[in-house]
Amino acid sequence: MRFLAVDLGDKRTGLAIADEDPNIVHPLVVLEIPIGPLLLAAIEKAIGEHGAEAIVLGLPLDMDGTVGPRAKLTKEFGEKIASQTSLKIHYQDERLTSVAAEEHLSQSGRTHKQKKRVRDALAAAEILTDFLATRTHKQ
Repeated sequence: MRFLAVDLGDKRTGLAIADEDPNIVHPLVVLEIPIGPLLLAAIEKAIGEHGAEAIVLGLPLDMDGTVGPRAKLTKEFGEKIASQTSLKIHYQDERLTSVAAEEHLSQSGRTHKQKKRVRDALAAAEILTDFLATRTHKQ
């Protein structure tokens, strides 16, 4: 199965893709589109271009694990993706994925501007990596 990961942001949304086997995750792109119909259309386009069969949406839980306003907004957007595409939406705890993406970038030698362009796609890749690892351990 092929999964498209989405790291939803107010201004920038990162996308990553992976096949369940061999679990190789590829950061795709950062969409600089605010949350709304245009972002939904861009995600639909990515689904078609990459043959995604399911979506993994990063869920920004509060640090204590509770669902706050941001996670509710993310779930609402996930419902829109599901109704528009008929794909199954999986939610993956995304706490600290941006920190992990930043750690990868800190050693990359890229400028601040270059890092900003890829940070959200790397965060989406971290979300997808965590999701696939969880699936592997459940099997």
